[in-house]
Amino acid sequence: MSAMAATLSRFGYPSCKPNAPASNGVLINLSSWRRRSTMAAAGGRRETKHEAAAAAEEEWRSYLSPERLEVLTQLEPWVEEHVLPLLKPVEASWQPSDLLPDPAALGDDGFHDACVELRRRAAGVPDELMVCLVGNMVTEEALPSYPSGLNRLEAVRDATGVDGTAWARWIRGWSAEENRHGDVLNRYVHLSGRYDVREVERTVQRLIRSGMAVPAPASPFHVFVYVAFQERATAVAHGNTARLVGARGAGDAALARILATVAADEKRHEEAYTRVVGKLLEADPDAAVRAVEYMMRRGIDMPSALMADGRHDDFYARYVAIAQQAGTFTVSDYCSIMEHLIRRWGVEELAAGLSGEGRRARDYLCALPHKIRRMEERAQDRAAKAGKKPTAIPVSWIFDRPISVVLP
Repeated sequence: MSAMAATLSRFGYPSCKPNAPASNGVLINLSSWRRRSTMAAAGGRRETKHEAAAAAEEEWRSYLSPERLEVLTQLEPWVEEHVLPLLKPVEASWQPSDLLPDPAALGDDGFHDACVELRRRAAGVPDELMVCLVGNMVTEEALPSYPSGLNRLEAVRDATGVDGTAWARWIRGWSAEENRHGDVLNRYVHLSGRYDVREVERTVQRLIRSGMAVPAPASPFHVFVYVAFQERATAVAHGNTARLVGARGAGDAALARILATVAADEKRHEEAYTRVVGKLLEADPDAAVRAVEYMMRRGIDMPSALMADGRHDDFYARYVAIAQQAGTFTVSDYCSIMEHLIRRWGVEELAAGLSGEGRRARDYLCALPHKIRRMEERAQDRAAKAGKKPTAIPVSWIFDRPISVVLP
């Protein structure tokens, strides 16, 4: 497990050093073409970190030119036809009260009995899965950071809060659907009786205060790549957790149903952002494939990468180790998502309209999943030879009960 955590941390999902610059990680080391080009630009010497950061910022800021932003503006009718229909009408949408005991519907005795049954089933879920559940919940509860990020994007943002553009209506509708995810998971956490709820609530507040950092934060090309990957990763994490806690796992069918319902939403949202990036690859293949490469080279961090418990500087690294040991998200999941998106976007087939940089970006992307898997195998071999012993990690969310994991 520690080998997997070490490999994922190097590729940015989840990051053991929140939002660390990728120039310190393996992604840059794998990049021979980027290294050659930057060394040539610097007269044959290796770029300093400052120079590399300045070059990276200059690269993504080039996507804020009027010509690039016009691509997004011209997609407005397409968004209306192909993206907005992926939102469900409110009247047809599930609500948290559909999935949890409702005192108004059940009456006092019925509500009490339903809560006792919910707690009985929750008692059988292992601590490590309950910790993963809270990590997923905290991520969902940090929703205020996400639409604010999209509303920083030129050409697509909801400038007034009530804009009638298709892009603006998508941002608001997506946010409204996402809002139910944190609500339903939070209510389950309260009703289950398994958590120190005050500590969980503090974690949510800390994360929203800390915010989130995304490479190229103002470029729609780059941010849509990030969200497409993140939505699929969230669906995978919820789906894996549902399988592990459900009838064939820990036996909590009610929790499994909640998580599967949330995962289904995430899949619809993933489809929306995947379509958007696919359309950008049609409209401006060279710019779009270089944006995909830019983001994958730096790794896709969880939006909860700044999650903290107020006591341990390495809290997120601890959470990552627990999540991977539990099987809710693994290196294999990360690679599978990357492979899926590369295949879905037809990256390997891209040819027309690509510059030399675009072709190198395409080739880098197609080779990247294999490189990550090879690194995982090597890391597992090193970990096996090192013979590291598990460390007992106390987790405040579960009253400091310890979970034994092998830390990277």
